[in-house]
Amino acid sequence: MRRLVFTLVLLLLCSPSLWAQTPFYQSKTIRIVVGYLAGDTHDLWARVYSRHMGKHIPGNPDFIVQNMPGAGSMIAANYVYGVAKPDGLTLGLIAPALYFTQLTGRKEVQFDWRKFTWVGSPDQNGHLLFMRSDTPYKTLDDIRKAAQPPRCSATGVGTSGYDVPKLFEETLGLKFNVVTGYPGGAEQDLALERGEVQCRAITIAAFFGREPFRSWHKTGFVRVLIQTARRRNPRITDVPTIFELMDKEKTPEASRRLAIVYLGAGGFGAWPVVSSPGVPVDRVKILREAHAKTMKEPELLEEANKREWDLKPVAGEELEALAKEVIAQPPEVIERMKKLLEK
Repeated sequence: MRRLVFTLVLLLLCSPSLWAQTPFYQSKTIRIVVGYLAGDTHDLWARVYSRHMGKHIPGNPDFIVQNMPGAGSMIAANYVYGVAKPDGLTLGLIAPALYFTQLTGRKEVQFDWRKFTWVGSPDQNGHLLFMRSDTPYKTLDDIRKAAQPPRCSATGVGTSGYDVPKLFEETLGLKFNVVTGYPGGAEQDLALERGEVQCRAITIAAFFGREPFRSWHKTGFVRVLIQTARRRNPRITDVPTIFELMDKEKTPEASRRLAIVYLGAGGFGAWPVVSSPGVPVDRVKILREAHAKTMKEPELLEEANKREWDLKPVAGEELEALAKEVIAQPPEVIERMKKLLEK
């Protein structure tokens, strides 16, 4: 009897320490909520993470991908921020420029960009605008002087498809008719092929990261007209940057400052990874370290090379600091942003 009691007491005393040694993520499943449809580059990256990231997390959790498209990833962002539990078991892949909707006070926003848990991003990149080659818009002057502006597709405000053409209007005097409401990239691809639209603005990484863009570019079906990086991308050295064009057009200083504020979104990369606010600090550390290790994994690097993805990983700590910086804008800049993005 005494031996039995001693054994029970010993088990009770040891159990807490045994449980403490069990990794939180063991036997758990991490869900990646993607703000776009299957097949978009955000979705492709989510599935890369689902194959590789778990092995770098203590406990080897499983991963599942859930597509939650709509409103330029606004639905997914609102869900990750305010509905998902802050337990580190839900990640989100959302649009890097979605914070514009918060800056301009859009009523659909149910998040504070600064308070997301920032995990990391696989790249830092600029944007580009491409045009069907068979349209009458052969040069930027053709767009500027057009009686009927070219139609560009977009999912919604806060995405590069909508905001980048608006930025070009503000800084370079170009004219675009941005058609919103497309569910995702696949629908926009078809719209351009059918001639419903003639142009689209996306990240450079996405343009060279999946079909049909690569084939369109190689066959001459589309032409890239402008890029937003500070320096010309090595794969499109014949395409001028917005900074070169602003110098040429003598863009007013106020508009140049607006461009710099807007293009700061490029610091988040094309596919930033977030989690809910309030995730415990130790789990944030685990997720960030796992992301960093995943970016160095030979299998992932081989896959990225095959897909022509240009990796320039950004740490979660850097994204967190940038998120606070971009939201802290003076009233005059916010008013200019509202004017730029108004429908």
